[in-house]
Amino acid sequence: MKQGGRAALAAFCLVAVAQAATPIKLGLNYPHTGEYREEGLMQKRGALMAVEEINAAGGLFGRPLELVDRDSASQPDRARRNVDELAAEGVSMLFGGASSGVAIAASDQARRHDLLYFGTLTYSNDTTGKDGHLNMFRECYSAWMAARVLGDYLQREHADQEYFYVTADYTWGHTTEASMREFTGTTDTERHGSVRVPFPGARYHQIQEAVKAAADSDAKVLVLVLFGEQMVQGMTIAQQMKLPERMQIVVPNLTLSMVEQTGPFIMAGVIGAAPWTWNVPYQFEHPRGQRFVDDFSERYRTRPSTSAASAYSIVYQWKEAVERANSFNSASVRRALEGHRYSLLKDEQYWRGFDHQNVQTVYALRIKSRDQVMKDPYRQNFFEIINTLPGDDAAPTHDQWVAERRRNDRPIELQ
Repeated sequence: MKQGGRAALAAFCLVAVAQAATPIKLGLNYPHTGEYREEGLMQKRGALMAVEEINAAGGLFGRPLELVDRDSASQPDRARRNVDELAAEGVSMLFGGASSGVAIAASDQARRHDLLYFGTLTYSNDTTGKDGHLNMFRECYSAWMAARVLGDYLQREHADQEYFYVTADYTWGHTTEASMREFTGTTDTERHGSVRVPFPGARYHQIQEAVKAAADSDAKVLVLVLFGEQMVQGMTIAQQMKLPERMQIVVPNLTLSMVEQTGPFIMAGVIGAAPWTWNVPYQFEHPRGQRFVDDFSERYRTRPSTSAASAYSIVYQWKEAVERANSFNSASVRRALEGHRYSLLKDEQYWRGFDHQNVQTVYALRIKSRDQVMKDPYRQNFFEIINTLPGDDAAPTHDQWVAERRRNDRPIELQ
């Protein structure tokens, strides 16, 4: 071979090696600070664990994954700027959440960069409902799905009782309260009162006044549509007012981090819902999920929360869709996701084609007593599963989704 040919071949090989070693960047847009920071920490831990496992197994197309993150602080405008920065850094996909307002804003900005966005914690119906679009996929369940499994239980156990709602004043709070009212038969707002709490940034006295309004009512069921630190404060105030002694308290979306922050003594007996908890793989015998819980617990000295499992699952789901598509192109990866069925940390789940909602079994939970909680080596045996509902029964139907889109003057196909 002539010297010029050898030089060209050597240069080609060097380029190929460099490309193979170039990391594939994944952009995590999560709350490192602010009211949802504990949920954000869990997301980052779950994502890092998935990235490191995949890299140890050879990466993606022989290239390592690299997690690049930004702090959203649960602020939509900041989340949009983060998306612009992450896109400029060359990320191949984006994921994150904890606030539905953030997830919706960030996913819309991701669409401008032709990047897919995966919602981790974003429970508002609007995420895959009126605000859904082609580039948004939601791994977790929706407020509707949570309300369905809770309503199924509460209608049996607390029929014809008065409810009172204390609700965070943003898209997740609004759609959660609406869904809970529908599936518990409490749509009469005169009989079943409510107070809204500002989000973000509610003052302690504002939450206190809202809980006092519930205490002054005749309600037998108090629904705290609060999340993160707001829920912690709301439950603490409710305990100080001794409301658990005369009301069943419902927190529609429960997470391990929120229960731990509040404390098992205060949270004992509270009812809520979740798409996954760390005891699900053991109770229903899912070996891959058990392995995830064991590895996560040993690594971080804590049980994984719903948000950790969601972020972990998203990294794997995106990676496998890229492999099926044999492409990083967003449209190709999207098509590889739509309709795809899989089992990872629980029973079968699938990505629904018409709205990109992840359809999966959902669970109603009750927080165990303190003595039961303490039996776990990590003192986090919080969740008793009191009701389950298959995903197809919990999720809104196509006709219901279309009706919601039409009510909000949105196209009846994702764009």
